[in-house]
Amino acid sequence: MKFMLIMRATDEAVKAYENTPFEEVIEAMGKYNESMMKAGVLIAGEGLTDASEGFVVDFSAEAPLITDGPYGETKELFNGFWIIEVSSREEAAEWAGRAPLGPGSFLEVRRVTEFDDFPADNEWIQKEEGWREEQAQRAQQ
Repeated sequence: MKFMLIMRATDEAVKAYENTPFEEVIEAMGKYNESMMKAGVLIAGEGLTDASEGFVVDFSAEAPLITDGPYGETKELFNGFWIIEVSSREEAAEWAGRAPLGPGSFLEVRRVTEFDDFPADNEWIQKEEGWREEQAQRAQQ
């Protein structure tokens, strides 16, 4: 099973991060990432730039509306993520609990859907599975 660990924070956590030497943050994250790589569970993980560099595409109107960031409250922002592949929800929770985050930080953990979650006879699901297989073969070349 794959799970996404979505990193979020409160204003308190952001202030604590800003007051922590960058080298300490990078070392703690590096050690955490290394432990997941050595265990063979880490598939991907990235941090995100400040929300002021982003934008939102709102589909409420007839034509999509693009609004520059920052947007939303700090606690609503998505600051980074990891995707892990583990054997159970409980194992995902164990790895999430090891993240080097402090007070005011939290991880939203969500299972990533797989092809088995969708009807196997759906044309678009079959196409998607084929596209992914082709991409994996190209990546191996």
